[in-house]
Amino acid sequence: MSKLDISGVDFTDIYVDPEWAAIQPERYNNAVRIFEDNFGSSEDIHIFSAPGRTEIGGNHTDHQHGEVLAASINRDAVAVARLTDGNTVRVISDPYKMIKIDISALSPDDTIKGSTEALIKGVLAALKSGGYKIGGFDAYITSDVLIGAGLSSSAAFETLIGTVISGLYNDMNIDAVTIAKAGQYAENVYFGKPCGLMDQMACSVGNMVHIDFKFPDNPSVERVDFDFSKTGYCLCITDTKGSHSDLTADYAAIPSEMKKIAEILGHEVLRPVTLEDILSNMDTLRSKAGDRAVLRAIHFVEETKRAGQEARALQNGELFDFLKLVRVSGNSSFKYLQNAYTNNDITTQNISIALAVSDAVLENDEVARIHGGGFAGTIQAFVKNANADHYREVMDGIFGEGSCAVLKIRKYGGIKVL
Repeated sequence: MSKLDISGVDFTDIYVDPEWAAIQPERYNNAVRIFEDNFGSSEDIHIFSAPGRTEIGGNHTDHQHGEVLAASINRDAVAVARLTDGNTVRVISDPYKMIKIDISALSPDDTIKGSTEALIKGVLAALKSGGYKIGGFDAYITSDVLIGAGLSSSAAFETLIGTVISGLYNDMNIDAVTIAKAGQYAENVYFGKPCGLMDQMACSVGNMVHIDFKFPDNPSVERVDFDFSKTGYCLCITDTKGSHSDLTADYAAIPSEMKKIAEILGHEVLRPVTLEDILSNMDTLRSKAGDRAVLRAIHFVEETKRAGQEARALQNGELFDFLKLVRVSGNSSFKYLQNAYTNNDITTQNISIALAVSDAVLENDEVARIHGGGFAGTIQAFVKNANADHYREVMDGIFGEGSCAVLKIRKYGGIKVL
């Protein structure tokens, strides 16, 4: 194997954390070696990167056409890729076997739903239908985006495929929003998962992104150019190791109950509803939809406004106002949205334990909150760099070694590295 020339790559610029950046050259060289083992010479290769994402504000608001604040992180999927002649795309996504796709046959196929092949075909089909050039290529893909930790490994993968096509065939001229929509299309139509657009948008656009889904087919996307690396804080994501089995009904109940409140008030979704609408119709809403549905509607109305407030606080450089809003957001998720644990098993409350321990360990200017869907997943904490090792040690001691990942918010979405 010829040594990869990375002399022109500023890995710290991409990965933010100097220690994490220092291990990337070996990771990249190892990826090139595996590419050569499977596809031959590494001559004319290019390397692309797409990050995972974290949700910061707007917990469970996107499905009601609300607003969210999300960010890309310094864990990513990396592709070593080379343009080829012909109509065949060959992809090895570590640790899986080679996938071969004929780009002349990109129609949806029910027999491959739920597979990596479906995601690749869907992205290719979406970009082709959008008028972009596609063609054959070979790629080896490796990812350190934690699966099951709410960091959107699938969205990172979809964004990466779109970025590869942009780089190999379109001079990196496919815009980030188009790539994000291609990823959502692939997941909805080809993979068979009815996801929203937040995950793909955060992975593709990069840094912090404020998204307004008032018009879901054409969401408003605002990149928040706030350099979190200069704040002295890091982002800690702790996987509480709760079981996600049998939680489908819990997740489904949230949009269902929110929509029930909206329908009683004459709307399809909650976006047009105000707090005054809820308060002035409280008796009717409680009797027809139940108290939990009312509380969840109150969460939505206030949380969707909070996502925009968080974005503005960061744009204005008001870090501590932002952290206060994160605290209020987390409290709302716990008290009103009620997605910290399932009522089917009140003896198991991993997220609640993680939050309680965080409150005991973190200082007054640090904050932890529920992350993502909730019930059995992860929590998120904004922790000062000086306290991060201690916080990680405590959380790992409770939930197992490696449960707590100390991350940074990176400023890039899908990019061409080399």
